[in-house]
Amino acid sequence: MKRRGMQTGLIGVLASALLIFLSPLTIWGLTADHHAPSAFSDIPASYFSQVRLAYHIFYGHTSHGSQIVTGLQMLNAQNPTSYAVPVIQEYDWTDLGDPDWASITRGFLSSNPQTNVVMWSWCGQLSWLTASEVDAYLAQMSRLEQEFPGVVFVYMTGHLDGEGPLGTLYANNERIRSYCAANHKVLFDFADIERFDPQGTGYPYGTDRCEWCEAWCATRVCPTCEDCAHSHCFNCYQKGKAFWWMMANIVGWLPPG
Repeated sequence: MKRRGMQTGLIGVLASALLIFLSPLTIWGLTADHHAPSAFSDIPASYFSQVRLAYHIFYGHTSHGSQIVTGLQMLNAQNPTSYAVPVIQEYDWTDLGDPDWASITRGFLSSNPQTNVVMWSWCGQLSWLTASEVDAYLAQMSRLEQEFPGVVFVYMTGHLDGEGPLGTLYANNERIRSYCAANHKVLFDFADIERFDPQGTGYPYGTDRCEWCEAWCATRVCPTCEDCAHSHCFNCYQKGKAFWWMMANIVGWLPPG
């Protein structure tokens, strides 16, 4: 009876761990879009510390991608205890425009086996890449997932460029969104966060400057920062919130509703 109890207990622990790992991430996929910053306040306090304990993050980016890190730093300044920045190893001199980004990832993961989240950002490349080039990015991400099954790979869209729904950027971003939705991937929808204000009003012809941010903060008290690369500090702040929302989901939080 004692042995059976130990086995039952072990099975229960393993099942619980498996459920946390699979839900909602690998079953339904996960997209951090413009809804995520508004849901930031729903995240239970315990999940921030759980993320810091459970995940080591590798993040390849250049200036546009630094907006997420700036947003995390803004939240950290707001509440250094609750919102302390998680462990992020920044590779901050190149982005998805580097043809060797996948090789860089393999080398880093091989040397740093504790890393279990990988994210790369775009600069402006999605404003001119062809559909086949976007497919090549998706295929490389998929190969990395197969090679490193214990790592969460975060896909990303490119920042707004003002061309709107008929532009190359929009088509490429939609291609990435469709792939991620169909294949249950984790997506940080950089462009979607820029496109919508907190009330849900969309600005399809906006740019990465986040023009609506200026109008929004002109009549409200908004957090400030020293610099949000290419953009407004509130845009960085929103992306920092969206990142935490994404990570809380990855660690196992199931949002209400």
